[in-house]
Amino acid sequence: MPSCDAIVIGGGVNGLACAARLAGKGRRVMVLESKALAGGGSGTVNFAPGYHAPALAHTTQGLDARMMAGMDLARHGLAFHPPLSSTALSADGDHLMVLGGMSTGPDAAAFAALHHKLSDFARVLAPFRTLSPPRLTAKGNDWGKLARHAIGIRALGRADFREFLRMILINVHDVVQDELTDARLQGLIAFDTTLGSWLGPRSPNSLILYLNRLAMGADSLLPRGGMGALAAAMAFAAVAAGVDLRTNARVARVLVDGDRAVGVVLDSGEELRAGLVISAINPRLTFQKLVGPRHLDAGFFTRTSHIRSRGAAAKLTLALTGAPDFRGADLKSRLVIAPSSEAVELAFNPGKYGEVPLAPVMEIILPSAHETGMAPDGHHILSAIVQYAPHTAKAGTDAARAEMLENSLAQLETHAPGLRELIAHAELLMPQDIEARFGMVGGNWHHGELAVEQMLFNRPLREAAQYATPLPGLWLAGAGSHPGGGINGAAGWNAAERILAEVR
Repeated sequence: MPSCDAIVIGGGVNGLACAARLAGKGRRVMVLESKALAGGGSGTVNFAPGYHAPALAHTTQGLDARMMAGMDLARHGLAFHPPLSSTALSADGDHLMVLGGMSTGPDAAAFAALHHKLSDFARVLAPFRTLSPPRLTAKGNDWGKLARHAIGIRALGRADFREFLRMILINVHDVVQDELTDARLQGLIAFDTTLGSWLGPRSPNSLILYLNRLAMGADSLLPRGGMGALAAAMAFAAVAAGVDLRTNARVARVLVDGDRAVGVVLDSGEELRAGLVISAINPRLTFQKLVGPRHLDAGFFTRTSHIRSRGAAAKLTLALTGAPDFRGADLKSRLVIAPSSEAVELAFNPGKYGEVPLAPVMEIILPSAHETGMAPDGHHILSAIVQYAPHTAKAGTDAARAEMLENSLAQLETHAPGLRELIAHAELLMPQDIEARFGMVGGNWHHGELAVEQMLFNRPLREAAQYATPLPGLWLAGAGSHPGGGINGAAGWNAAERILAEVR
């Protein structure tokens, strides 16, 4: 007999969101998390004695509003610092700051107008994030639901509607070149657009990723207590809703009986049965490792290996014995080294050929500048997302890691002279390290590249785009499904809504 109604594989943000939603509707749900603590990439690690650093992600762009309210995360201790301003660092100290639609510098008015226009476009796209992707079949399709939300796009007005259609398929480099003159601002927008992707600013269709970012929220948010506080609040909320959360429980395979998923087998050999199995981990890993070819159509199984999942972001963490000086920049800001859109493109080019960029671009957060307890008194934690790391390094991962670290530290030293002398401990995770540590295939933070051809009803594949999979009883609820990655929870919540509507 099933021990519960549903087993959720993976206790990250999406897994916890899905489980809490189902449990809140009376379903008996068990979450299986392979690590000692839930949270996935949103947790905190003891980086060095006395230093507590973000495990991977160091901010959120904004949590799904349905999840925030439905899990009552504020009651479980989740609170945020004020939205972070973004500082486009300049090596000569002539920095530029952005918060919402406001910026300093000569392009302040032009940026405000561009931000307003793009935010309007993002606003009409935002409802699609809360939907299951439509079925594009002659029978049982969801065209009506899609059409209702498309009305919001058509309501833009004729001129804006035409501009919207033009811009969703354009690259961000052309947009910032056309609309802005300040290289610092162009670089910041180009970097924000391509962050975590396998795209450069000149890549076709890249602007849609900036609209997706704006749909989640214009500014980055840092939880009080660090990202680990977010993970803890979500775990507490899930348990309070009735979820049975088991940690240190790694799933070895999905248990299939009579062509239906009926449970899982753990590494320990323990079998757990349930009416549904919901995978909130990487879809390629789910189908290829946990299910295997025996239980899937041969064509579908082959296509799962074609889900593109190239990671280009490296994670740099530094334990510092003092406060770095980025030539007077506010250490509570989100600091970005991306001098121009061309600089971002130049950083992307070597990675395409398995090489390390000489001048990587990066996003920097100092969580210890916001509150005490993350580092010894007077010391700091620096967390940076560095691009672009080669997905397949010509020189080998170890050599590329060493070169990437050196080039990243050189960039930091240029913008914060004397920083090297403050380093007590350093770690750089290449995409291969991220895959090994967090189960993100290819080291891709979104569990599958965010690109036009891998979004909406093509995410992760057409046959599994509505969260149900070709294997009855098996569902998807992770970032590899619509609407994609980021510390957000929308995919998990969407999956739960679909399950509640279709499985009685």
